Amino acid sequence: MKRTVLAIGAVVLMAVGSMGFVAGVAVGQQRNTRVYELRTYTTLPGRLPALHKRFAEHTLGLFAKHGMRNELYFTPTDTTKAKTTMIYLLSHESEEAANRSWKAFSADPAWIAVREASEADGKILEKAPERIFMTLAPFSPAK
Repeated sequence: MKRTVLAIGAVVLMAVGSMGFVAGVAVGQQRNTRVYELRTYTTLPGRLPALHKRFAEHTLGLFAKHGMRNELYFTPTDTTKAKTTMIYLLSHESEEAANRSWKAFSADPAWIAVREASEADGKILEKAPERIFMTLAPFSPAK
């Protein structure tokens, strides 16, 4: 009787342990489902420093306030483009969430005031930002 109880206990323990392992592997292998937004800004000549200042001092915080996750900011290595181009990556829960965030951001009185103040010396952008929404490829090492 004692052996039977021990055997049953060992089987139950192994089953529970196996389920825990499988669940742990499944959780550890979950893919990142965030939607990434790649944005490229092209400024008028000489206006990139004003854009950098606006982002560093205000925009990143306003993005976070509106649910946008600041991921990465880039400067092109091409010397000509480096004078007028800023590229950055945000992430969102979904494309719909991104659109809601952008709508709220655009209507935020703090953003409107920051934009107007930063453009007191003239427009910054040469053209509207380019944007591309992306998801991670299945083989991407990033999770």
